[in-house]
Amino acid sequence: MAVTGTLALAYGLHPTEVTRIPQSTSTDNYAIVDQTGRRYFAKVYRARDRLDLERASVELSEYAADAGVATARATRTREHKLLETRGRLPMSLWSYVPHTETAEGNLIGARWAAVDTAMGRLHNRLAAHPAAAPTLQPGTAVCDVAAARDRFESLIPAFQHTPRLGEFETWALQAARERQALRGDIERTLASLPQLTVQVLHGDLAGPNVLLKNDEVAAFVDFRPRTPRYLSWEIARLGCDPKSVLANSVESWLTGYTDLALAYRDANPKVSADDLLSTLRVGCAAMLCSTSPLAAPVERPHIVDAALESYGHARHEAALLLLGRLPVLEEALRDALL
Repeated sequence: MAVTGTLALAYGLHPTEVTRIPQSTSTDNYAIVDQTGRRYFAKVYRARDRLDLERASVELSEYAADAGVATARATRTREHKLLETRGRLPMSLWSYVPHTETAEGNLIGARWAAVDTAMGRLHNRLAAHPAAAPTLQPGTAVCDVAAARDRFESLIPAFQHTPRLGEFETWALQAARERQALRGDIERTLASLPQLTVQVLHGDLAGPNVLLKNDEVAAFVDFRPRTPRYLSWEIARLGCDPKSVLANSVESWLTGYTDLALAYRDANPKVSADDLLSTLRVGCAAMLCSTSPLAAPVERPHIVDAALESYGHARHEAALLLLGRLPVLEEALRDALL
C-alpha cells in the first residue's frame, strides 16, 4: 500500500499490480503494472542518508543513455525529479526491460563480442564525463594488498570464534585462509603492472547488472556514483564473470574473452594496449584480494542464501584457476591483440 500510494502521489501512476521481486543489498525492488498495462521497475531505498549518492548513480545512468548507450531509463516524478525523496518511501522508477536475462553465467558465442562492444561504447561515453578526465595511475594500486591482509586477519578469527559453523561458513573460513596464504603471489602479480587508465565508470559492471536480449545487450543497470576507477578492473569484472569462466573449458572461455577484448577495442579505440593486456592480471588479483562474499556470514548474515553461496564458491574457484594459468592466458591474449 505504501508503494502504491507513493506511485500515485509522486508519479501520477495508478498501479494495478505491485509485485515484490528479489531485493538487492540496499533496496527493496518491485515490478509495477499501471492501469494502461505499462510495466515499470521500482527501487525503494532503505537508507535516506545515502540518497545523494543514489541520485548521482541515476544521473550517471541518464548521462550514458543520453548518448545512446543501452540503459534503462529513469521515470521522473511529477516535479521532474529523478528520485522521489519527500514522501514516506524514497524511490526511483524505471522503464521495464522485458524478455531479458542477465549476463551472469550466460556469456557464450556471439554474446562475448556484443557485450564488450556495448561496454566499449559505455566507457567511451563516460571518459568524457565532466566529473573527472581519464588519468594514468600505477597499476599496482588497483588492489591494496596490505588492507586486504588486514581484512582477512580480522575475518579469520571472527569465523574461528563463531560457536557453530555451517557448511558454507566452514568453506568460507578455508577459502579465506587460502587467499591469505596467496598474499605473496598477489603482490608479485601486481608488481609488473604498468600505469593504467583511471576514469569514471559504471562502478558495478558485473554479470547481474547486464541485461541480455538474445545475443544483444538490452541494458546496463544499477550504476554507482561517478567515482573514477581502473578501466582494466571493470573490463575484467565482466569478462571474468566466475560462472562464465567455469561454465566452459578454459580454452573456450579464453576464445570468448579474446573476442570480448577485440570488440571492446573496436568500440573504444582510445583504450591503450596496456589496459587491455592487464585485464586478466588485474581481475585475478582483485578477486583474490576481496573478502566478498566470504565475509557475508559474519558481516551481513541476513543476505546469505543459496545464490550467494553458489557465487562465493564460483568466484573463489575461478580466481584460483586464473592465477594458476595466468602466464599462458596472458600470452594468448597478447598474441590476439598485438
